[in-house]
Amino acid sequence: MRTVIFDMDGLLIDSEPLWREAEIAVFESVGLCLTEERCRETMGLRIDEAVRYWHSRFPWREPACEQVAEQIVGAVQRLINDRGSLMAGARNVITELHAHDARLAIASSSAMRLIETVVEKFGIGSYFSVLHSAEYEIDGKPDPAVYRTTMSLLGAKPHQCVAFEDSLSGIQAAKAAGATVIAVPAAEDALNPQFALADVILTSLTDFSLDLIQSY
Repeated sequence: MRTVIFDMDGLLIDSEPLWREAEIAVFESVGLCLTEERCRETMGLRIDEAVRYWHSRFPWREPACEQVAEQIVGAVQRLINDRGSLMAGARNVITELHAHDARLAIASSSAMRLIETVVEKFGIGSYFSVLHSAEYEIDGKPDPAVYRTTMSLLGAKPHQCVAFEDSLSGIQAAKAAGATVIAVPAAEDALNPQFALADVILTSLTDFSLDLIQSY
């Protein structure tokens, strides 16, 4: 059975709306008015990189980008604890793969404390051999570093790994690291031709079957 590496936000947990809510509120405090649609411009990026993206376009004087990023992470953590929910099919995919001796990992752009919050809240930590955050890498997704490090921690070769991703930057990162990629895009990205970079595209994790992995 394969080694399987999951993204987290928007893939295992329905947290993208929570990220947008937190970003809109925190950026408003520095005079930047974002819409949900504009928040999607930085979907899949590490939060410090997303903050720098907006600061480069609409500079503010204070607080520093690092402080803004920390405020957003704190807000998202509270929202996950209050209102977070797993994506449809996520628990079933995790338990089915684990039952068939797949080695599982999470490789996320989110801070490690958010990864830990999610696995603790939903009681899924015991299924994963490795939890890794792109906060420990020089660059976040679409750079492949978070995947390469996760593969190394798992002791797995790239051709042995299947990655589940929901964002284009995540797909690019996983493919650059050499993994087979199963994409589960959000509804608004379903017709994006760039998602053809993935090896398999599902409309939902509920459509997953073991045959999809065993055929690679």
